[in-house]
Amino acid sequence: MSLRTSRPARAGQYLALLCYLVFLAFPFVWLISTAFKPARELGSLHPTWIPDSPTLENLRQAFDEQPLLRAAGNSLTVALSAALIAVVIATPMAYVMARQRSRLATAATGWVVVSQAFPFVLVIIPLFLMLKNLHLINSLLGLIMVYVVWSLPFALWMLVGYVRAVPAELEEAAAVDGAGRLRTLVSVTAPLLAPGIVATAMFAFITAWNEFFFALVLLKSPEKQTLPVILTHFLGAEGVADLGPLAAAAFLATIPSLVIFAIIQRRITGGMLAGAVKT
Repeated sequence: MSLRTSRPARAGQYLALLCYLVFLAFPFVWLISTAFKPARELGSLHPTWIPDSPTLENLRQAFDEQPLLRAAGNSLTVALSAALIAVVIATPMAYVMARQRSRLATAATGWVVVSQAFPFVLVIIPLFLMLKNLHLINSLLGLIMVYVVWSLPFALWMLVGYVRAVPAELEEAAAVDGAGRLRTLVSVTAPLLAPGIVATAMFAFITAWNEFFFALVLLKSPEKQTLPVILTHFLGAEGVADLGPLAAAAFLATIPSLVIFAIIQRRITGGMLAGAVKT
């Protein structure tokens, strides 16, 4: 009887998962289709999924109109730097918070979660004034610092779960065998945390790569603007989008995240499963 009830339940789960995948894939598939459609098809009253006459004109026009490569380089520099720095800072902090079970650690974890609820608008004015006093307005370094601070609470929250999933008994066994604290952390704990660190770095990278608001406010020079800001330049003075080049540029902007995610997919999956283990 339980087998009969589990099959419909499992079929329902697969159906729900399929619907969710279709929901996620629809914008991306439509974006690709739009990127390769000629102008006459973009204005058609009966749009199709597959372009009748695929063209690369939108890609050529996008590169001609805006400095996409330079903007992509800025985004890559900022996102990689912010992800690396955030993980380097958050890892030892997460280890201490996970191993030192105290009211202070619990309060810190709660504050980390609460801090994620604050909207960007509440902090942009004091943040702008602070960076102005440090002469970091219109600077990639200033933007990196902002992204590190903004992604650090989430990275810390994620890594605390991964550290708690590593049994403390392994460290105690290493100490019994004569390993010092540093040797234990490097040889025992760090390899087990690698999937979680990679997963956290990936989420921090995606957050910085896709972020728009801070980059728009803090970067004024066109040569320093990131890719999300450059994409807004495809909007005309009347707010009408140059749809073909915009879709082509947006499609190119999604490629780095997809490539990195595909390369480290297994490590991300392992890290998420490790963080889900309760201790």
